[in-house]
Parts: sequence; C-alpha cells; structure tokens
Amino acid sequence: MTATPRNVALDRLRSFVTLLVLLHHSLLAYHPYAPPAAPFNAPALLWTAFPVVDSVRLPGAEWVVGFNDVFFMALMFLVSGLFVWPALARRGAVDFIGERLLRLAVPFMYAAAVLAPLAYYPAWRISGGGGGGLGVLAFLQDWMRLSVWPAGPAWFLWVLLVFGVLAAGVYALAPKAGAALGRRLTGQKPIVLFGVLAGLSALVYLPATHTVDPEAWLSFGPFFVQISRAPVYALYFVVGIGMGAMTFEQGLLAPDGPLARQWRDWLVSAPVVYVLLVAIQMGLAKAQGAGASTDIWRIAENLAFVASCAVSCIAFLALFLRFFKRGGRIGNSLSRNAYGIYLVHYVFVTWLQWTLLDWPLPAFEKALIVFVGAVLLSWLTTAILRLIPGIARVL
Repeated sequence: MTATPRNVALDRLRSFVTLLVLLHHSLLAYHPYAPPAAPFNAPALLWTAFPVVDSVRLPGAEWVVGFNDVFFMALMFLVSGLFVWPALARRGAVDFIGERLLRLAVPFMYAAAVLAPLAYYPAWRISGGGGGGLGVLAFLQDWMRLSVWPAGPAWFLWVLLVFGVLAAGVYALAPKAGAALGRRLTGQKPIVLFGVLAGLSALVYLPATHTVDPEAWLSFGPFFVQISRAPVYALYFVVGIGMGAMTFEQGLLAPDGPLARQWRDWLVSAPVVYVLLVAIQMGLAKAQGAGASTDIWRIAENLAFVASCAVSCIAFLALFLRFFKRGGRIGNSLSRNAYGIYLVHYVFVTWLQWTLLDWPLPAFEKALIVFVGAVLLSWLTTAILRLIPGIARVL
C-alpha cells in the first residue's frame, strides 16, 4: 500500500467543517425556534444545546442550522477516517492507540473538566445562578450537583477515540482489511459511493430511530452521544478508512477524478434533497397535528435524512477536491490550528452571546459578531498555545 501524502484539499475541507461547527453554535442563540432559557437543574438539561438564548431572532437561521445538523458531524467522521489506515500502517496498532490517547483522550478530559464549565457558566448566570448565589463557588456547587457532566462539543473526541481503537484492533488482526475495502471503493463512480453511504445508513438509522427518539442522547458522566446517529457516524468513519487506505492520487479522491469532475451536480443536488427532507418533515408535523397515522411519514423522513446527509457530504468533498488544490499562508494556518479551534471555540461562542444579550443590535449583527469573534479568538488562542511544545504535540 502506498503511503498517503498530505492532501491540501482534505486539509481545507477539515478546516471548513470546523468553521461550520462554529457557525452552527453561533446561530443557536438567535434560532427562531430556540426554546426559552431553561433552569440550570432542569431534567432535560435544554441549556446544554442552547446555553444562551437571545430575545432577538434571526429568520432563516433555522435553514442553516438544520442543513448543517444533517451532515456536518458525519462529514467530520468521514474525513477523520481518511487518515486512519495510513497512520496505522506507519505506526502500528500500539503506537497508534498511544497517539490517539494523547491527542484525543487528554483534550477530552481537559475540555470536560475546564472548558465545558467555562462555556456553560453563562447558562448558569442566565438561569439565575441556580438559586445559590452568583459567585464562582456557587456555580461549582451547582455544577457538581448535576446528574451528568456535559462536555459540550468535545463529545466528538471520545467517540472518535473509540472508533480509532476499534480500527486499530481490526488492523492488528487483519492488516490488509483497509486496503481490501479501499479497492472496493477506489475506481467506483460517485453514485456508487452515494449508494453505499445512503443505503447502509438507512439500514442502521431506520432501526435506531424506530427504537429510540431520534433526538435522544445517551449520557454517562461526560460521555454524550446521540444514540440514533452513532451507527451512522461509525459507518461514515469506516467508509473514510476505506477511501483513505489507498493513495489519494487515484480513484474517488483524485484531484481530477470522477468525484471532482462532478462537483457541480452534487453541489446543486445537496440543497434540493435537503428541501425535500424539510417538506417531508412539514408533512409529518401536519399529520401529527391532524391525529393521522405517521408511520409512512417517519420512514420517508428517515430515508430523506440519510439521503441528504450522503449527498451533502459528497458535494463538499467533491467541491474541495476540485478547487482547493494549493495551499496559502492563511489556509495553512487555519489547517494547523483547526483542531484547537474546535476544542476551545465553545467558550468564546457562549460568552460572546451572553455579552451581547443586552446590546441593541439586530440578530444578524449579533450572530456575525459572535461567529467572527469566536473564529478569531479561538484561532489566536490555539496559535499561542501551540508555541508551548507539549501542547503543540497534542494540538
């Protein structure tokens, strides 16, 4: 197997998805359908998803948030999987697991212990301090009384670690498995990739949503994951492993390959399929309101969801393979710091949203300030932290 070289397009795609995460979280405070601020000790812990809710709302934000929510985490797992098998071939299973523990477990523990409480402090203040005063000590007391320990966006890290350890186990038992999977994917038409992603996702997602609420999260201490989507994330990670097990210069990931050549078709299809999903969701809501049977509507919604997720992931993968082939100072800096930006951004997002609550500004201006401010502050913070050798090794 040929070692996988550095790929500018995939680096830029990873940075882009990181920015989508920041945009997603920046808009939640101004979402037209955001719930009212919930008590800090509310059983549902709504404030973990909406730590800050502003009185001004941004029409149209629901479309961006909804579209992002369908695909962006699946795309993150897909892109993460691309680099796994080459790393296993280079390091071996034991060293790979050690590197994953350093780069994923350590940041996750720090995020859960330090960054998450910092990020959720505004939610506690908005809720009135939980009835125990407004000091830091009162906050920590209320925090320690929670039934779970919210880790915020860092949930992605521990799930990725589990997937990586499982992949290392497979590599130790069958080191040629990745290449075998890669050969099945390499040379295939993009529509076959769509069939694999959407078809297999339907096989795992439909039973999951039939068993549990699609919005339900499993939590144990700081370990959170959306139950129905975990199998989908695993599938995208495995497909990413197969695609990354072969050289990036051939097959679907080739800069001039069939996927890159069809970028326009997939990019046009992504919003069309998402609008179809929204239309089905509206039909489901209407059927629920009328007291009619919703079984067919729910199946249609789930099928549209997995189709929209697959089309959007392929669309952005094709777009970046086609147009992002060269580096640049700003792009290179963003790529180097993207991981740290993801790790620390939630603190800046929630504090900026909290700070702007009483500012007499339209929702669009607030959202723009939060997004740009969070990007710049997270970027600067990460760049400074990476000057410290030990932290640079992790980030």
